[in-house]
Amino acid sequence: MDNYGFLSILPPVIAIILALRTKQVYIALLFGIWFSWIIINDFNFLTGTLAAIEGLVDVFKSPGNTRTIMFSALVGALLLFIQYSKGVEGFINELNKVIAYFEKKQSGYSRVVVQLMAMITGIVLFVETSISSLTVGTLYRPVFDKLKIPREKLAYIADSSSAPSSILIPFNAWGAFIMGLLLTQGIENPFSTMLSSIVYNFYPILAIAIVFVVIVTKKDIGSMAKAEKRTRETGKLLSDTAQPMLSSEVTSYGAKEGIKAKAYNMIVPLATMVFMMPINLAYTGWDAVEDSGSFTDHLFKAIGQGSGSSSVLYAVLTAILVAMVMYRSQKIMKTKEMIDLVLKGISELMPLALLMLLAFAIGDACNALGTGQFVANWSKDWLSPAFLPAVIFVISSFIAFSTGTSWGTFAIMMAIAIPMAEIHGAPLALVVAATLGGGVFGDHCSPISDTSIISSMASASDHIDHVNTQLPYALIGGLITVTLYVILGLILI
Repeated sequence: MDNYGFLSILPPVIAIILALRTKQVYIALLFGIWFSWIIINDFNFLTGTLAAIEGLVDVFKSPGNTRTIMFSALVGALLLFIQYSKGVEGFINELNKVIAYFEKKQSGYSRVVVQLMAMITGIVLFVETSISSLTVGTLYRPVFDKLKIPREKLAYIADSSSAPSSILIPFNAWGAFIMGLLLTQGIENPFSTMLSSIVYNFYPILAIAIVFVVIVTKKDIGSMAKAEKRTRETGKLLSDTAQPMLSSEVTSYGAKEGIKAKAYNMIVPLATMVFMMPINLAYTGWDAVEDSGSFTDHLFKAIGQGSGSSSVLYAVLTAILVAMVMYRSQKIMKTKEMIDLVLKGISELMPLALLMLLAFAIGDACNALGTGQFVANWSKDWLSPAFLPAVIFVISSFIAFSTGTSWGTFAIMMAIAIPMAEIHGAPLALVVAATLGGGVFGDHCSPISDTSIISSMASASDHIDHVNTQLPYALIGGLITVTLYVILGLILI
């Protein structure tokens, strides 16, 4: 890989600035991808442009990328299914009973309860961030709309409860990936190292705590306060300039006439999707387990070794099949109606699939430029041991922010942070935590993050509005985290 130096950070940073300023995410990402390949091709505009096109095509060379894009498109079919079957209406009717109960206790309390339920759901579904964000957004969007809670708030809750819980409860593909990275760095007990780092992983802990405080106190700041005021005064769930990630065709698709609204027509398919996730992880990772002491031990190791992208794709396909069987047996839909809904759902989610394609493509371009490696290496010579955890957190944050991927950040920074910890005599668990927390923090702040994109999609929120409203809370958590790492660095190193 060539060394492009400072030039390597320009494309992603420019893309992010363009996205935030213009709200034209597609154009911003395309420009970032194009400019990356222009740099790689020594500013030859012809070969650079052709290379950019090939870079978009090459995204599909990765089975994981292809599966994720397919998953994003198929979600549309599932969403239309549960609306057409009156599953959403049935679920709302049941939640209305809960809302009515709490309203009797205290006026306005139902808003707090519903938001807390959404947050807890996101935490409980720690097995996979995409499933978590998708489920929270899908389940609670109709209720949030009814209670006049802005879409930006739902996207924030979905986003800030999914990745933090997945990194704090690492019995999932995240945990397996991190353990693999620790093993490559010669760590003999990767699982215990990962577990011991959790207590120092301040940002994910703070992210969840801040969500809880915001919900309970009903106090918002920055753009979120404006969104809450807008919705409260005008009833508008989105800003006037918003371009929601889901069209009204998906979020407000008409239910079939003449059938009874039943909550389980929504709950069963979604529960199937969630339930199938660990099963699929175990299936895809079963043969990768080399040694195990028992069936249970083999099972947990298999879940840790499983393919996250395969698992989410199989999970949504299974959920669609279960929904088809359910609705066909209830005579809600005929086969032709099902096929039409599948095709319509996929077509409506194509903008999201395109956005995922662009996000993956700019990630690949950043990798070719060596963006993350440049930022990481830049710090080596001047870094003071006492400030090692704080600086590693900041650098990891910037890499994740620039590339839109926490996993890519982990892969880059673990190879640098662990040797630096050994050289400077820093506690390994503390440095690992700073690396992981920085990746999640940067991901939360980045408009090109795939998890943030899925949260916006599931909540039918404008993506840039989601990023802007989430940013102040993320920055508060990030600043507190840096302060804590500085204090611990001065004490322990």
